[in-house]
Amino acid sequence: MELSLSPTAHRVPSIIPSLNSRKLYTNAPTPRPFFLGFSKHFHSVGLHHHSQRCCSNAVPKRPRIPGFIRTWWGIENWNASGNVSLLVSMSLFERCLLEILRPHTIRGTALGSFALVARALIENSNMIKWSLLFKAFSGLFALICGNGYIVGINQIYDISIDKVNKPYLPIAAGDLSVQSAWFLVIFFAVAGLSIVGLNFGPFIFSLYTLGLFLGTIYSVPPFRMKRFPVAAFLIIATVRGFLLNFGVYYATRAALGLTFEWSSPVVFITTFVTFFALVIAITKDLPDVEGDRKYQISTFATKLGVRNIAFLGSGILLMNYIISVLAAIYMPQAFRRWLLIPAHTIFALSLINQARTLEQANYTKDAISGFYRFIWNLFYAEYAIFPFI
Repeated sequence: MELSLSPTAHRVPSIIPSLNSRKLYTNAPTPRPFFLGFSKHFHSVGLHHHSQRCCSNAVPKRPRIPGFIRTWWGIENWNASGNVSLLVSMSLFERCLLEILRPHTIRGTALGSFALVARALIENSNMIKWSLLFKAFSGLFALICGNGYIVGINQIYDISIDKVNKPYLPIAAGDLSVQSAWFLVIFFAVAGLSIVGLNFGPFIFSLYTLGLFLGTIYSVPPFRMKRFPVAAFLIIATVRGFLLNFGVYYATRAALGLTFEWSSPVVFITTFVTFFALVIAITKDLPDVEGDRKYQISTFATKLGVRNIAFLGSGILLMNYIISVLAAIYMPQAFRRWLLIPAHTIFALSLINQARTLEQANYTKDAISGFYRFIWNLFYAEYAIFPFI
């Protein structure tokens, strides 16, 4: 194994700020930037023999990583001795795990769960028990596992497309082997189903199973419903809109010993987020038009064009905000006007400004990606204010 100082090598990720030449070389007089070559040709993470130039200074012996751990981490193509930095390997695995989970979707799931639980507790503050805390966190972990299963299995079946659209994802980049990715998604499914089945009763278990099933047929052949625009956005809207909000609220009331009962704020957020999920479903393909066209994936963006879909998504979301303001005006007994009206007015004006910025940028790929990230920020903001409306 050779450590490369080639300028083409990749810099060690910022998650290892303390890793420098003073740590790795025995006789380095001054700290210098250190580079490692990570092979994109391997199935997984590893150190690559990158050039013929060899470091003159001796490198301290690294801890040996047992073979079964290398296989589990998807790094079975490391050199036979397994003598690679444990710190580097663990940090890279952490990065791969975070990327396969898609952090922006995890934030949406976690915020939605916290908001629905908080709302149920605010409505029944006299029934709060500390003993429910463990159940709440186990439920959140189950939801994250479900989210991880759905986005993970999508990445497994989208490797070729992701090499064009999202080459930084761990499977497409070759940082995580397909075998290890399968191990992870199976773990997510089994862990999530086990937690829900043992703690939340048959009804919530059936809802959770339905969510996993819809996530499976979205990505997996021969169904692969993501090929059909209407079916794709209906699946996303159902899972992220109805199932998440209704399921979390139902489970929280059941944990408090209460029967299910709709409240005006919960009806509002379930309806609002279902339509919002439609917007996410049609705008998520905006940055991916190139790869979708290459591999003949039919989306609204490839059929109608990026500009039209950006306007359509913005229009649906603006309608959501207008209806929210009207609901606060005509239902003062159900909602807090002082919060709902100004918040949604600000959100709507921000959306209009972002859409105008996208138009002025002439729909470049960077501008489209920024617009899509902004849509997710609006999604987070809605859940942030929900417990208090």
